[in-house]
Amino acid sequence: MIESVAIVGCGWFGLPLAQSLAEQNIAVFGSKRLVGDAALLSENNIIGFKLDLDNEQHLVDDRESLTKILDVDCLVVNIPPGLRKEPQAYLQRLSKLLELIACHTYKKLIFVSTTGVYPAIDAELTEQDAKSHSLISEKLLQAEQMFASKPNSCIVRFAGLVGPKRHPGRFLAGKTGLSGANSAVNLVHLNDCIAAVTSLIFKKTPSAIYNVCAPIHPKRRDFYYAAALDLGLVPPQFNLEQEITDCSGSAVGKLINSDRLMNELNFEFQFDDPVAMLAAC
Repeated sequence: MIESVAIVGCGWFGLPLAQSLAEQNIAVFGSKRLVGDAALLSENNIIGFKLDLDNEQHLVDDRESLTKILDVDCLVVNIPPGLRKEPQAYLQRLSKLLELIACHTYKKLIFVSTTGVYPAIDAELTEQDAKSHSLISEKLLQAEQMFASKPNSCIVRFAGLVGPKRHPGRFLAGKTGLSGANSAVNLVHLNDCIAAVTSLIFKKTPSAIYNVCAPIHPKRRDFYYAAALDLGLVPPQFNLEQEITDCSGSAVGKLINSDRLMNELNFEFQFDDPVAMLAAC
């Protein structure tokens, strides 16, 4: 039984997850890099604590207290990769976290990853199709492996994240000459991310890795046109002469499959169609 959860990284996803768990009378500990930000978490019935994995002195001075705080039933690791700026720093932060939790065995350990581990190919991709195809994907897969070897661990791969303060209408608005008009859209709403991770925390998980992506995949051109209009912005323009579509007229390109999540955990998406997400952003 899970009675306490620590969330490393209470940001855009981690904070609402922590709030949701606290509302279920779970003892929730949440980390922030600054003491002041950690203290504010108490307003949401979350026990905040400072954790700055880039601050060596802090990790040394507060090691005992951090190790005690991280001794919970379930640990959720939700550290933004930031790989375009500092590819190696991400793995270094994770290594330091692993040192802090080395003496703990969790009932459930969830590591939040991304579908960036999949190559941009014209195919429907399931959990076993991840492969190193760039420096970023290589680091992401290395990060997953660091936690996959821990007992009771589970990797969750989020597709493109949308929700409050992340309306997809802003992503491409006003841009011209874009490619990939007929490419499949792979997005997931914040609410479904929270629901999926909550299911993984409390349910027995037969598999070690799960994709979390809305099962409906509109064409990129159609979706982002509608998304821009939803905000009253100038729709993007695609170079249609470069595009190829299959004979059915459906979207092509990389398509993330979340059947394992839906079948093994009987999971139902609140927003199965990215178009339906627009009103909830």
